[in-house]
Amino acid sequence: MSDAVTVVALLLVAASATAAVAQRDPARQALVLSFLGMVLALLFTVLQAPDVGLSQLAVGSALTPLLIMLSVRKVRRRGRKKEERT
Repeated sequence: MSDAVTVVALLLVAASATAAVAQRDPARQALVLSFLGMVLALLFTVLQAPDVGLSQLAVGSALTPLLIMLSVRKVRRRGRKKEERT
């Protein structure tokens, strides 16, 4: 039973990582990256590393995508301001 759960978690990690790479829009990549962080936290928990899973949950599914989304927003705003000037 434990091996089946591990295999399913690994398949989810592989699928979500592939989906994150396949996205073109950085905002969508950040959302898929957030899902990948949650799946990795699940994998770490299944592999009996709950402390690493909690760290991954905080950093990988919340903090990193948030920073990416804020960066994308700022870059897009600067692009709009430059277009308005010209």
